[in-house]
Order: sequence, then structure tokens, then C-alpha cells
Amino acid sequence: MASHRRPKQPSRARVTVLTTAAAAAVAISSQAANAAPSEKPSKDEVKAKVDALYEQAEQATEKFNGAKEKQEKLQKEISTIQDNVARGQEELNELRDAMGLAAAAQYRTGSIDSSLQLFLSSNPDDYLDKASTADQLSAQQVDSLKKIQEKQRELSQQRAEAADKLKDLASTRTELGKKKKEVQGKLAEAQKLLNTLTAAEKAAMAAEEARASRSAADRVDLGNVGSASGRAQAAFQAAQSQIGKPYVYGATGTASYDCSGLTSWAYAQAGVSIPRTSQAQANAGTRIYSQSQLKVGDLVIFYGDLHHVGFYAGNGQILHAPRSGTVVRYESINNMPFQFGVRI
Repeated sequence: MASHRRPKQPSRARVTVLTTAAAAAVAISSQAANAAPSEKPSKDEVKAKVDALYEQAEQATEKFNGAKEKQEKLQKEISTIQDNVARGQEELNELRDAMGLAAAAQYRTGSIDSSLQLFLSSNPDDYLDKASTADQLSAQQVDSLKKIQEKQRELSQQRAEAADKLKDLASTRTELGKKKKEVQGKLAEAQKLLNTLTAAEKAAMAAEEARASRSAADRVDLGNVGSASGRAQAAFQAAQSQIGKPYVYGATGTASYDCSGLTSWAYAQAGVSIPRTSQAQANAGTRIYSQSQLKVGDLVIFYGDLHHVGFYAGNGQILHAPRSGTVVRYESINNMPFQFGVRI
């Protein structure tokens, strides 16, 4: 016969545990369903974060500019050294050829001396250290050997210098790549934030910036341009001609600029060569720590690490390439932490 056993009933404790777990799951689901979605940052919050990222990008940009300038300088120096080495090697070959001709002439007469035999089979550097060898050479031969020895030493030094600069160039290129990546990362992060805004919010931000720029332009007092030096005035006027050109990191014109790219380009139009980066431009002239003493055309340096530069435009306004997403324009000098002016 089949056994008809009743199924075993769950214990009271087990029922209680299962009931409690189910209740907790229901409560969690209810809380998740009723939880308010995370609030989207406001336009002003996004703008503040984006501005901070743009400032960080500009800090990296000036370091990028410095590394790029160093790379270009090293490349020129290495090229010069390599040209000198090539010419020096030619001169050395000519000196050796001349000694070889002298030896050949002695050989034909059967009077080749032991010193020239030694020269033809080894390096002449040790010859002149041995009096016995020098005694066997004519004055002309001694002079030729000295020239060969000096040229060899010079070429050795130049090759060592070139090798050191090539190592420096390699590390500079690595640094350049890191800074470029850092700048691009900050700009991408800023763009990601901007993409969270609606078209209306973006338009509102652009309108606010345009109003601020027009207001600054209206306050510019060009009446004291004449008090600036002729070259400062010419540089400022060159910068004015670029109003509206976009900011692009690492750019020096004329399609686009970064902050120090604009100032260095403008002064070049006035016939004055100034350094490429804002930090170097800070040391390119006489520092002026009082805003009241600034003249139109003076450079104005901002931030503690001196990573931004523009032109003083009079009446508390500056002309500069502000940051990514903007154009060359006028702004209040008080929009950034003023450090000092520089009169070129």
C-alpha cells in the first residue's frame, strides 16, 4: 500500500523570518518607487563647475606651452650641434687626409718615420704626450697632430652635448603629451557638464556672457592710450583687431589664440619679441603692483601661479583671450585675482 503522509509544515520561526524578509523587500521597493529623483544641477551650478574646469585647463595649457617652447628650442639647438659636428668631421677628415698624403710621400721616398706609421695605425691622441714621438716629427706635423687632437676632443664634447639634449628632448616630449592629455581631459569634462543643459539654458549663458562683454567694452577708456609707449600702443591695437577670434589652447593666431598666444602675437606685430608663456611674460618688463598706475597696453597678470595674462584696456577693463568656449574680448579686471601689471 502507498504511504499517505501529510506534508511537513514549516516551523513557526521559519514562517516569521520569511514574512519579515518579504515585508522588508516590499518596504524597500516602495521607498525606491517613491524616492525623489536626484536633482539636476542648476545652470549656475553647471557654469561654476565648468568655469573651474576651464581654469584648470588653462593652468595645464600654460605648462603645455612651456613644454612646447622648450621642445622647439631644444630641436634648434640639437640641429645646430649636429651641423657643427658634421662640419667638424669634415675638417677632421681633411686633416687626416693631409697627414696621410705626407706619409704617402715619405713612403714613396722610403723615409717614412715610426711616428707616422703609428699615426696611420692608431689614434693620434696619445702621440703628443710622448716626447720621444714628438721629437721625431717636424714642426708642421706636430701642428697637424695637435689640430687633429683638438678637433677630436671638440667633436667628442659636441656629441656628448647633443646626446644630453636628445634625452632632455625625449622627456620634454613626454611632458608635452601629458599636459596635452590633461588639457583635453578637463575640456571634455567641461563639455560633458555643458551637455546636461537645455538649449535654452545654453542660450541664456551665452547671452549673459555677451552682455558682460558689451558692458566691459562700453566702459573701456581709450583716452589714455597716448600715455602708453608707442610699441605698447601698437601691440594693444593689434590685439584689438583680433576681437571675436576664438580661444583655443596652444594657439598663437591668427585664426585663434590662448591668453599668452594673443599677447605674444600682438607684441610681435609691434616689433617686440616677448616670451611665449604667461609665467615668462610676467618677468618680461617692469612690474606694476598698483592698478591705478596701469597704462593701456601694459600686460596684466592674474592668479597666484601667473597662469593668465591680458592687456590693460583702461578704466579697470582688460582685453584678453579668456578661456575655452569664449572669444577675444573685453572684461573687468576684477573678474580674476589680479597679481600685477608688466610694462614691456
